[in-house]
Amino acid sequence: MMFLDSNDNVLQWASESIRIPYRHPLTGKMTNYVPDFLVTYRGPNNTTVAELIEIKPKKQSLLESKMNDRDRAIVAVNYAKWDQATKWAKAQGLRFRVITEDDIFHQGGKKRGK
Repeated sequence: MMFLDSNDNVLQWASESIRIPYRHPLTGKMTNYVPDFLVTYRGPNNTTVAELIEIKPKKQSLLESKMNDRDRAIVAVNYAKWDQATKWAKAQGLRFRVITEDDIFHQGGKKRGK
């Protein structure tokens, strides 16, 4: 939050302010997804950009063959939420994106190999 408050390009932001209905893929029931942030900021060429942003650990955002059933279920539910959020955001003239630790801790430039 400090980043958002102290960044001159951020025009406004809100935390957990949007509710998006979606069908839970495991239960089939309708429920609500609440993205982490709605951020409006000054983009390239002084354009105004508004985004819904979800922050998740990378392991909860990628389906991998070595995952156990519980982790697969978490990713499946996340995909259902994010699919609906993408559609909802587009209809509102917004963008939706998921940010992981790779995005947060990457400081620009080339990533170094291990």
